[in-house]
Amino acid sequence: MDMKKRIHLELRNRTPSDVRELVLDNCRSVEGKIEGLTAEFVNLEFLSLINVGLMSVSNLPKLAKLKKLELSDNRISGGLDVLAEKLPNLTHLNLSGNKLKDISTLEPLKKLDNLKSLDLFNCEVTNLNDYRESVFKLLPQLTYLDGYDMEDREASDSDGEVDGDGVDDDEDEEGEEEEDEDGEEEDFDEEEDDEDEEEVEGEEDDDEVSGEDEEEDFAKDGEVDEEDDFDEDEDEAEAGKGEKRKREPEDEDDDDDDDDDEDDD
Repeated sequence: MDMKKRIHLELRNRTPSDVRELVLDNCRSVEGKIEGLTAEFVNLEFLSLINVGLMSVSNLPKLAKLKKLELSDNRISGGLDVLAEKLPNLTHLNLSGNKLKDISTLEPLKKLDNLKSLDLFNCEVTNLNDYRESVFKLLPQLTYLDGYDMEDREASDSDGEVDGDGVDDDEDEEGEEEEDEDGEEEDFDEEEDDEDEEEVEGEEDDDEVSGEDEEEDFAKDGEVDEEDDFDEDEDEAEAGKGEKRKREPEDEDDDDDDDDDEDDD
């Protein structure tokens, strides 16, 4: 993505004057120069142009409030006088991984009265004899060079920050709003999941109850069938007794007839 488009995306419907922090790392510069960045960014305090293929900072607009500038991993070999002209309040400058070879290329930085920290890691100039002593002598306003002061004491985290890292207050508010919205959505999703679980459990309970009802009905049906069978057996037994009772008088009559026949004889 080229630098102009990246700047447009980073604005996110804000005006340039609303932006305090602008990160354009890894986008493409045009012919090794800055493009699309204008003096309208009057409140910009932090600008990062890491690995964008810069060979020159000549197109840098005047940014009076800029305090921290990241230019590492580019191909800058000189022309640093522009920084002193356009960035009068710069306090932190990172030029690590560029093509700076001589101490003399750093001389324009003498005009940056507020410069406290300078990083030149992986630049050829760091290979020179008495490199650190020479830089501190050239730039007496410096407190830290490559993260350490003249006594080799490491810079504290607070010394590396610029007003909370130059983060835009609006961005913080937007981030908090987004987090709140995400939190509400997560809570809503959790409620839905709980409701779904309750419905599933309710269905399972209904299934268990219906199963128990079916077993009870089945048991009742079995008892009813047994009672019916028992009643039928009793009815058959009663019927048998009735037939016996009916047969008994008849048998007595037959016996009387037999006795009469014998008397006649």
